[in-house]
Amino acid sequence: MSLIVQKYGGTSVANIEKIENVARRVIHTKEAGNGVVVVLSAMAGETDKLIALAQSASSEPDEREYDALISTGEQVTITLLAMVLNRMGYRARSFLGFQVKVLTDQAFKKARILDVDTEAIKKELEKGTIVVVAGFQGVDGENNITTLGRGGSDTSAVALAAALRADVCDIYTDVDGVYTTDPNICPQARRLDRISYDEMLEMARTGAKVLQPRSVELAKKYDVPVYVKSSFSDEGGTLVTKEDKDMEKEVVSGVTYDRDQAKITVVHVPDKPGIAARLFTPLAEHNIVVDMIIQNASIEGFTDLTFTVSRKEAKEARVLIEAVATEIGAGKIEVDDNVAKVSIIGVGMVSHSGVAAKMFSALSREGINILMISTSEIKISCVIQAKYTELAVMVLHEVFGLSQKR
Repeated sequence: MSLIVQKYGGTSVANIEKIENVARRVIHTKEAGNGVVVVLSAMAGETDKLIALAQSASSEPDEREYDALISTGEQVTITLLAMVLNRMGYRARSFLGFQVKVLTDQAFKKARILDVDTEAIKKELEKGTIVVVAGFQGVDGENNITTLGRGGSDTSAVALAAALRADVCDIYTDVDGVYTTDPNICPQARRLDRISYDEMLEMARTGAKVLQPRSVELAKKYDVPVYVKSSFSDEGGTLVTKEDKDMEKEVVSGVTYDRDQAKITVVHVPDKPGIAARLFTPLAEHNIVVDMIIQNASIEGFTDLTFTVSRKEAKEARVLIEAVATEIGAGKIEVDDNVAKVSIIGVGMVSHSGVAAKMFSALSREGINILMISTSEIKISCVIQAKYTELAVMVLHEVFGLSQKR
């Protein structure tokens, strides 16, 4: 008997009819002789409604109470699915994060999973029960409810799969797999049959919305095969797995974009040891993720420092940076939230030269100016003006031949 973890997103459980569809898929997997653990998100739009409620109660809601509120959406879907499965003649039991228990740190709104207690789940699986677990949530060491951030149900599912040593983790969503880019922007986008953990991680970090980055990190760390599938079709699917030699033949596997970007520049920063640490420490303490960082050459003991953060966190980041800038005698702070990041990703970059030049030339021909550049072994990212996002994606997809069948 195989053990399969299945995760269904908000659009898959948006109403009772769709929950019944999920139940039929779960039963099909169970009837094939497998043990099944199901992880669910809240109904589509429900978390946004709960966030709006919190903000109507307070412009700056207490983070502990905020997490306690927005975690309730998953309680609705898991209990409804368990009820439907029981009605259909299959024993099912629902569990909230604290009942499992999914232990996290104390970073409310964006907690990280530290451990998963699988005892309760294993007992139910031994009885032949279909176990239904709330995604997106956990509990810290002081029994406070925590949430894992947007897309956190993916992370819940992979963490459970790793802890249970499941054979596979199926992520069901409203798309039938991972594409070379967003089909809504580029109709020539092609679905990938397989993609490496590293490529998927870079795609997730640079804007692809199919999987949460943390879930891919966990999948790679614990060697959990992840299959991205559609909730509404049996066709397609993309396997996220270990890199193999065939994957290296493709120089670029995908093009991603991220409009949730803001560029912050601190002007006239004293070029002394420890200054960068003083600037970025407050951001780290407030769990603000810094993406790209560029420091200009020092002139007469001063430099300019530019970095990017999420557009949603730009205002808070500016306030934190302004306080430090005053202390260290830096100049003005400039914030530009009319930017976007476009990236190309591919494990083949490691063994192929000229990829960056090809990317920069393609953007130049279209009159797209590059504001910042960041690279890794398998990724090149450029910050550009937001108005050129769609054009940049389509041009890069074409110049690297991603629409062609391989």
